Amino acid sequence: MHISLRQLRYAIALAQTGHFGRAAERVHVSQPALSQQIRLLEETCGGILFDRPGRSVRLTPFGQDIVDRARPIVEQADALLAFATAQAGKPARPLRFGLIPTVAPYLLPDIFPALQAALPELGFSVSEDRTDALIAALGDGSLDLALIASEPRPGGPRLTVAPLFADPFVLATAPGDRTQEPVQLGSIDTKRMLLLDEGHCFRDQAIAACSFEHSDVSRAFAATSLSTIVEFVANGQGITLLPEIALRKEATGARIGIHALAAPGAGRMLSLVWRGATPYAELFERVAEIIRDARPAIPAALRSTIHRLK
Repeated sequence: MHISLRQLRYAIALAQTGHFGRAAERVHVSQPALSQQIRLLEETCGGILFDRPGRSVRLTPFGQDIVDRARPIVEQADALLAFATAQAGKPARPLRFGLIPTVAPYLLPDIFPALQAALPELGFSVSEDRTDALIAALGDGSLDLALIASEPRPGGPRLTVAPLFADPFVLATAPGDRTQEPVQLGSIDTKRMLLLDEGHCFRDQAIAACSFEHSDVSRAFAATSLSTIVEFVANGQGITLLPEIALRKEATGARIGIHALAAPGAGRMLSLVWRGATPYAELFERVAEIIRDARPAIPAALRSTIHRLK
């Protein structure tokens, strides 16, 4: 019996996510396949690597030792493969590309066809997750690229950051709302504000932009997606900030009111990030350029109401 790199990758993913389903999604296999390989790894190692209390999963002390030793082995294997394929300047497998949930549904319909057309010789394996999980996946080598909307936190893997474009925010209200424009951020009623749940960088950006009081944050409705929030806003059950890239999808048919923010406004910078130590830097810069060029246009009917960041 032997330990395979595949088993080590699965164990690292399971240790990071603490959940068999999410770990399987990260490494792009079925949950039964991942579970089988973890069982085989435990049999080979002669001990239990993961406690399984209820639906959660956590490392045993023995499992922590195994995973700590597995990380540099997997990193070195990835580096060896990268070195072997660097002559061609392209990986010998699909590029593993992650996006955050407040970007994926709004950009993928435009950028994915553009990437396929410009780089037909490459395949792309696309996944969606929150920023911290994407950064962790870049660190352990299970992702090649990530499209995020916040600065990577200090202390993580060394990353190259390629800015793409600014994504300003607007205030979304029920249709017919008579909010005076441009909207002063300090005048927004934070008690009516609807937010994404914790872990989304867009939630943190909205809280910072509107200078929430702690009590308002604790009372704020927390949703799992912007589309859910927009449904509540459209029904007059609150207000929210929306990023400009979401307007084509979320503001169709005048279902919500869109209000410009007064200068200096608020917004985020979308960026493509990858590990600093890669032989594919030139390729990844090309991917960033394609995404910039494929940036979707905002309909003219909406553009006149949007305050753009300078």
